[in-house]
Amino acid sequence: MAEDETTSVATTPPPVTERLLSLDVYRGMVMLLLASSGFGIAKYAARLEGPFAEWLVFQGTHPDWNSQFSLFGLALWDLIQPAFMFIVGVSMPFSYEKRAKLGESYLSRMRHAWTRAILLTLLGVFLQSLRQDQTNWLFTNVLSQIGLGYGFLFFFVGKSSRTQFIGGGIILAGYYILMLLLPRGLEEWRMHFENGSSFPQQFDNWFLNLFPREKPFTGHVYSTLNFVPSIVTMLMGLMSGQVLKNNTIPAKEKLKRLYLTAGILLLTGAILGLTICPVVKKLWTPSWVLYSGGWAIAILALCYWIIDIRKWNRWAIPFVVVGLNPLTMYLLGMLSRGWFLENFRRHLPESFFAGPTRPIVEATLLVITFWLITWWMYRRKIFLRL
Repeated sequence: MAEDETTSVATTPPPVTERLLSLDVYRGMVMLLLASSGFGIAKYAARLEGPFAEWLVFQGTHPDWNSQFSLFGLALWDLIQPAFMFIVGVSMPFSYEKRAKLGESYLSRMRHAWTRAILLTLLGVFLQSLRQDQTNWLFTNVLSQIGLGYGFLFFFVGKSSRTQFIGGGIILAGYYILMLLLPRGLEEWRMHFENGSSFPQQFDNWFLNLFPREKPFTGHVYSTLNFVPSIVTMLMGLMSGQVLKNNTIPAKEKLKRLYLTAGILLLTGAILGLTICPVVKKLWTPSWVLYSGGWAIAILALCYWIIDIRKWNRWAIPFVVVGLNPLTMYLLGMLSRGWFLENFRRHLPESFFAGPTRPIVEATLLVITFWLITWWMYRRKIFLRL
């Protein structure tokens, strides 16, 4: 989740000057948006009328299926997971270079990567099993998706850009071919990318029923196999991190490379989405990987320009606090949201929750509470990591 990936709970981060501050801010922004459920704005706007209200609702929810509209349109909420996974990749060059400098062998670093991968996968399953009568063996939670791909991503760390580019291309091309394996006629080509008839979803109807269940698994909109193309999402982050870590490249040149790459990815993803491969986040189609990756890189470049180049960072500390404890913020949102809301309603005046602004009030109270917890941990140099 963070650059300094250790297996300890309490640790002291290196001085800010040794960190990529823009990455901490980027990570903090994503986690705050996720933990707050978009600050309840979409739920509030759903009670209103008019084009602007409809736009707010769209930005705060996942599109029904195809994520792309017009040429470069995209819902903000659809970017949360790819940005989360992209950031994991960006942090890897910094983390594993530090481990190498501390004298860890390649085998030791590989063991750490695969241990982390397994723990993240199982933690995702645990979170999917909350309020269930038995373990819910489902691997579509973002932590499980990161875990399933993380160990494989490790083998790209330190490799040349050419090797990484070719490897990413093979993964996307192979996954696209895999999606076309279902025996359908050419006239039903689009069925390969439709909800319920795609290969990844059909795969889960077999694979997930290998695990013990009360009832047979009969389908889910997301798929276990999404982790395969999402390796490339994280790989884009890894390649971006290597560029930003390279001290031989001037800062402005790094910025130029990031924006140029983002533009190429956006255009390529849009063209593929309008032709042979729909942009579907819920299937993590290859066009979605490129399209969302372009947005993720563009946001990173903007943060890098504002914070690390222009040094406009006095406003950044609230996001840095969260960015250094992303796992804490994520778990707070997943495990304690209901408990905190129940107690807010019990102890605060009813007028707080009256009227159409209730979703915004609840989301704001939650995110302030979660932030204060991470602030307390930050002040005491407590950082929860796997």
